[in-house]
Amino acid sequence: RRLPRRASIPRPRRLKSRPSAQVFRPRSNALVVVFGAFMVVVVAGTATAVILYANSAFVTGVGETLQQPVPFSHQHHVAELGIDCRYCHADVDRSAVAGVPPTSTCMSCHSQLWTHAQMLEPVRKSLERDEPLRWNRVHDLADYVYFNHAAHVNNGVGCESCHGRVDRMPLARQVQPLTMSWCLDCHRNPGPNLRPEQAITAMGFDAAAVDSHALLERYGIQVDRLSDCSVCHR
Repeated sequence: RRLPRRASIPRPRRLKSRPSAQVFRPRSNALVVVFGAFMVVVVAGTATAVILYANSAFVTGVGETLQQPVPFSHQHHVAELGIDCRYCHADVDRSAVAGVPPTSTCMSCHSQLWTHAQMLEPVRKSLERDEPLRWNRVHDLADYVYFNHAAHVNNGVGCESCHGRVDRMPLARQVQPLTMSWCLDCHRNPGPNLRPEQAITAMGFDAAAVDSHALLERYGIQVDRLSDCSVCHR
């Protein structure tokens, strides 16, 4: 008698291995690197552009001459006539503001010289009407900045350090940026900008001819305190 054949148990079918599905293609890595480099360039370029713009003459006003009621020439009055800065800016060594001369100061000379010159018509009208001339400020600091002319002049800082060679200016113009960084550069190292009292208003002063360390001691300047915020912001 034959035994019944065993039913064959089906073997599980082997599943063919399939490659894993990729979300990004291999070149995506290169695209990420390129995009990252592009963003770095954009950020760095934007920051550089902002810094250059903030320090440009368009913002700081360096080299700009303003329209004035009278075309006053510092070159003529300072270099050619030898008039000292303090003759017109009489309060520069005793006040926070240097001040502009009253019309009577102008007419102390021009009542005898160039009396009827057409360009001096605003000066004559100012004297007749007892109204001051409206000069446009060339060096105009922000309202939140405190600057004292007397504190600088009486401690050895010459006019030329901030205002440049006015004896070479037919029309006054700004030569320094007057930025915070520019001020701090001097406050941290004021020695190169110091000079003796008799040379405060001198033009073309040779700073290398004097001992800056001796001047610091002579004026009693404490450099470590000049960078305090309260010095310029009050």
